[in-house]
This record gives sequence, structure tokens and C-alpha cells, in this order.
Amino acid sequence: MTPLIRRARRSAAVAVALAVSGTLAAAGTASAGTGATDAPAVATAPLVRGLYQSAYSERNDVLWVTSAVGRPPVTTSALLKVDPDTLGIEAAYAPPVTDPLTGAVEAVYGVAVDDEHNTVWTTNTRDNSVAVYSQTDGEHLATLPNVAHAREIVVDERHDTVWASGFGDGTLVAYDSRTFEERRRITVEGAGPTGLAVNERTGTVYATDLDGDRIIEVSPRSGEPRLIPTGDGPISIALSRNGRTAYTADQNAGTVSVVDLARGVVTGSVPTGAGALSVATDPRSGNVLVANRGAADVTVVDPRRGAVVATVATGSNPNHVEVADGDAYVVDKSGSGPAGQDLLHRIGLTR
Repeated sequence: MTPLIRRARRSAAVAVALAVSGTLAAAGTASAGTGATDAPAVATAPLVRGLYQSAYSERNDVLWVTSAVGRPPVTTSALLKVDPDTLGIEAAYAPPVTDPLTGAVEAVYGVAVDDEHNTVWTTNTRDNSVAVYSQTDGEHLATLPNVAHAREIVVDERHDTVWASGFGDGTLVAYDSRTFEERRRITVEGAGPTGLAVNERTGTVYATDLDGDRIIEVSPRSGEPRLIPTGDGPISIALSRNGRTAYTADQNAGTVSVVDLARGVVTGSVPTGAGALSVATDPRSGNVLVANRGAADVTVVDPRRGAVVATVATGSNPNHVEVADGDAYVVDKSGSGPAGQDLLHRIGLTR
């Protein structure tokens, strides 16, 4: 784990298998861009319907994946414990029931791991709350209300802080990761915060404002947030290893924007594909990965060259990408598994 950016990864690289106990198979195709030497190796496995996001635990060597099916009342949702080697489900934990009459549950969507305290944090978008679970046994530890349309969540282990984005009312909410108490609440009128990233060295959090085409920057010492312009429809954000550059997945434009955070300016924009939805950085190579929901693929971008160096086909509607120790994990909403499940893909990344 780098001292700057919260991007958990596995302690030992795992070779990508194309068939393990019948659960994995080749996942679509991969093509190398100009100057690339190898197309990434890809493996895939069906999980369940309604996959949303994933987060890797270095402490437990586990990939935590959220799933939720349908609109309220949502009765089918689970926090999945997945083996990152085999992509098999080790356990599935059901969120608490919120309405016994309908069977509605506190459905989980966004997810982040706190390895320091051995917990998993989720956003419960439909219930306007966030929740905390134990990594040990999946026990539901707490529900924290009043986060309007809670979308994403990110952990700053160095400062014992967890941030959640409230898309519904323009808020960013900070919690103490030890006590679960609310520490801070920042509201930007007219904003629609979605994606989150945190610089653990400084404790500064960054959120994409989908409604305002900008990044919201909140530092521990700032009284007011700083607003930084970015691309058209920014919905997800990641930081470079040194924390000086932000990358936003611009859903409307189908691009990734490169933003100099010190100067507060966009220094580059790279077309990635229709419906760019989720972005992650590979700390080893410095490359940027973007899941493009409309294009049904993941693009690998070299930000130094400002060019796509590889494109990996996934199932339709890829929803989230997570990078961990030389691999990228992508969940989709394809429904193309043998029983209508959505798929989890593992993409091997080269240096």
C-alpha cells in the first residue's frame, strides 16, 4: 500500500488462469494499442445478479463485492466475499431487513475496505445511509443515516477517516473509522458528488461533481471546498501515485481527463469509450484504467503519452474497476452468466 493513495493490492502477484475448477473462462478479447507489447490476459467468472462495485482487502486477501437487484423495495442484496485467485464466492452476507412487510433490505452498492480496523464500509443508496461490516465474519456493525443517495465511499486509514458522497444533496460526509461517529459534513449547493478518492499523506479528499463538471477538493484545514474544473460528466475519480494528478472518468464525453491538482487545470483528455463510468490507477505502471459502460470494455491509458495502449472487451455494462497488485477487477451488469448472473473479470496488467 502506498503512503499516499488508498489503493489496496495483493502482497503477491497471481498468474491469471483461464480455467480453474471450471469457474473461470476467457473473457472476451483484448487488443493492444499502438506501442503496446502484450495484450492483457483476462479471466472471468459468473457471480450473482446486480453486481455494483468491488474493493480488495490486502490484510485478508479477499475481494469484497456488492450486489443489489431491482428498485425499491429491494429484497435481493448481498455483500460477497470473493477469492481473488479463483474468483469464487467464499461467503455471502445479507444486509439487515428494513421492512418486514415487504422484505426490503438495506441494499449495498458502493464499497471500501478498512484493513486497519478489519471492516468493510458500504453505501446503502436506496436507504440514504452507509453501513459497516466485520471482515472477520460479515457481521453488520452499524448503519449511519442521513447521507442522501449515498453513492461511493473511501477509507483514509492514515487519518482513521471514512468519506461518503451524498449525491442527493451535494454533501461529503466524514466518519471516524474507529467509533463510526460523524466527524465532518461539507455541502456544495447544486452539486452532485459521485466518485471519491483520498490522498492519505495530506488527508485531502476529492469528489467528482457530476452535475457541475468539476472536482470538489476538501482538505483537513480548509474551511471551504476548492472547486476544480474537469471534463463533461465526471462520475469517478482516481489519483496518481504521488497524489499530484487526478483522473476523472467523464461519462458524457466518453473520456478520461487528466487534471493538475496544484494548478487546478485540465492538462489532457483521452477518448476511452462511450459511457466512461469508473476509473482506477495502476500504481506500478502509472497507467489509468477506465470501464466504459456503453462500449462494453475497459481501456488502459498511458497518461504520459496521452494514449490508449490496450482495450479489453468485457461483458456488457461494465460498472466498476478496481486495481490490486498487478491485476484489475471489473464487475459488469451483463446478465450473461449461465443462470443470468453478472460477471467478474480479472485483467492481468503488465508493468
